[in-house]
Amino acid sequence: MKEGPDIALVAASFGEPARANMLLALMSGMALTATELAREAGVTPATASGHLSKLDAAGLTLCEKQGRHRFYRLADPDVAHAVEALVTVAARVGHMRTRPGPRDEAMRHARSCYDHLAGHLAVDLFARWSKAGVLKSLDDRVDLTERGYGVLADRGIDLTQLAKSRRPLCRRCIDWSERRHHLGGGIGAAVLSLALANGWAQRKDKSRVVSFTPPGEKAFVEWYSI
Repeated sequence: MKEGPDIALVAASFGEPARANMLLALMSGMALTATELAREAGVTPATASGHLSKLDAAGLTLCEKQGRHRFYRLADPDVAHAVEALVTVAARVGHMRTRPGPRDEAMRHARSCYDHLAGHLAVDLFARWSKAGVLKSLDDRVDLTERGYGVLADRGIDLTQLAKSRRPLCRRCIDWSERRHHLGGGIGAAVLSLALANGWAQRKDKSRVVSFTPPGEKAFVEWYSI
């Protein structure tokens, strides 16, 4: 018998179309009800309940009960990272389910990748911080440089608080629409939170689109420019 993690069980949970659609919907980083996820998956509420039970059992989602409603979210950033990696591979090999729609350009410009920013703006941030020596890449890792600690502290990122978390400060993600890297991890999440808190951007309904106002985008680009 082979030893170690059984990826087949997890992969099977990703591989069913309705469950895949639910996981993609939860990549917005927001908690959604079973009814909302049924709509995203194109199945009946009863069928959605069965799929959600399987996702919970596989450790891919968490359920929180509030009143009469049950809200579902991705279990942790590792699940989101796995979903984004599968999206990247699917886009690269041409497995696209629909033609580009009205939201396609907005998704490519700025969207949430679970709890951090993805899209054109996020890729531009990663490139500028790498060029300026805020970030350093080695093989498949990315780390904050000594200079980076000072730069981000000056820009209002509480690195001391982030360091208390068990998740890495930095994580490099391949952006499916830009085919280059954007920044995940604790710092990536802090960047998105700061943009939302400052009113530079807002989420679009329950989609992954992060909408920047023109002044907000200008302020955000000035904030991350070195």
